[in-house]
Amino acid sequence: MHITVIGSGNMGGALVRGWHKAGQVEITATAHTQATLDRISADCPGVRVTTNNTEAVKGADIVVLAVKPWLIDSVLEEIMPVLNADQLVVSVAANAKHPRIDVYAMPNIAAEFGESMTFANDERAKELFDQVGQTMIVPDHLMGAGMMMAGCGIAYVMRFIRAMQEGGVEMGFYPHQAKDIAMQTMMGAVTLLEETGLHPEAAIDKVTTPGGVTIKGLNELDHAGFNSAVIRCLKAGLK
Repeated sequence: MHITVIGSGNMGGALVRGWHKAGQVEITATAHTQATLDRISADCPGVRVTTNNTEAVKGADIVVLAVKPWLIDSVLEEIMPVLNADQLVVSVAANAKHPRIDVYAMPNIAAEFGESMTFANDERAKELFDQVGQTMIVPDHLMGAGMMMAGCGIAYVMRFIRAMQEGGVEMGFYPHQAKDIAMQTMMGAVTLLEETGLHPEAAIDKVTTPGGVTIKGLNELDHAGFNSAVIRCLKAGLK
């Protein structure tokens, strides 16, 4: 399978690197600047790079559009003369619409390390994006919600880790120590839920003893409107 990625910036570059590590596809990557392509070449030996989008799509089985949403129309206008009906066109640009796009997908930047949570509206994307993480096929009306929970959500999780790091520093740890503690704690929580299948509240109950310190911290989060803030955060991008 030959994939062409149009636009190898943050998201496109993460996909190129992730697919390259997976080693199951042939990849061509394009970018607006040679400097971006030089970084791709250094990280991904064997990936074909070019600044010419038209040449890049020739012979590709799948064309992934990873440019900014406002560039989708101009890029498609550029490559349409050489696209054929058998080539699958996948867009990972948020809220971009065009009749020539066959599949909409919303990965996140953890694709570079094989840990993306990707949402797509067509089964034809699943095999491809499963190479860089987990893929969930959803109807069109849930694509925006998926974007907020995973595409944007990875930033919200990082903000929580950052807040834990700052709290750790205030309590006496060095910043690098507090960061390591926060990350390991996050990974431990995720692994526990994955391995046990517990509902998060059931897992919380295992940590929360009557009159203990954990419930005091949880109540402070509740007093500050933590749950409500997270929900409003996720819904903000849907307005």
